[in-house]
Amino acid sequence: MKLTNLPLSFAVVGLSVNLIVASISFAGTDATIQLKSTIDKVIKIAKDEGLKSNKSDRRMAMQKAIDERFSYSQMVRRSLGKTWDSLSDQDKKDFIKLFKGLLENSYASKLESYSDEKINYTGEVIKGKYALVKTDVVRPNSTIGVDYKLILDNGKWEVYDFVIEGVSMIRNYKSQFTKIIRRDSYEALVEKLTKKISELKKEL
Repeated sequence: MKLTNLPLSFAVVGLSVNLIVASISFAGTDATIQLKSTIDKVIKIAKDEGLKSNKSDRRMAMQKAIDERFSYSQMVRRSLGKTWDSLSDQDKKDFIKLFKGLLENSYASKLESYSDEKINYTGEVIKGKYALVKTDVVRPNSTIGVDYKLILDNGKWEVYDFVIEGVSMIRNYKSQFTKIIRRDSYEALVEKLTKKISELKKEL
């Protein structure tokens, strides 16, 4: 089974670069403020003329900014479902590292293709340690709804899922991962993801 392109690129919409305006149209709490700070960092890196000529440094800077806000362990738990519980501690660590590499490299290879956009922070829902931050990504010819799901961990709000136009990134990954594991094996999934990351790195 071939991994589709959707989950590899669709969360990128939420961290689009070269945004003209980033506005909050409501009284956002720490969840929105912290999320916006990360998006602002990505925008700054994307616009840095000094980094445009050094793709390696630029990629590292973007990865660092994204890593500060993403909870890869939460993403993996939800993407693997029941399979997560059956893995050894070492296998869990290895898969988190693999998943992290997948997202980092897919972001780095696609972020620069987005331009002339505007992001509006339109709403927020807080339920205990969970938050949903709603945004609209406004393009010249369309507006895309992007919802960020975050979890509070030691005072820090971390993203564990994106919902783009009603489609959850994590549910999409879970559907694909489950099919591969059931049809082939967990080891086959690891092999496919490793191959995909290698392909993304070659795009540099």
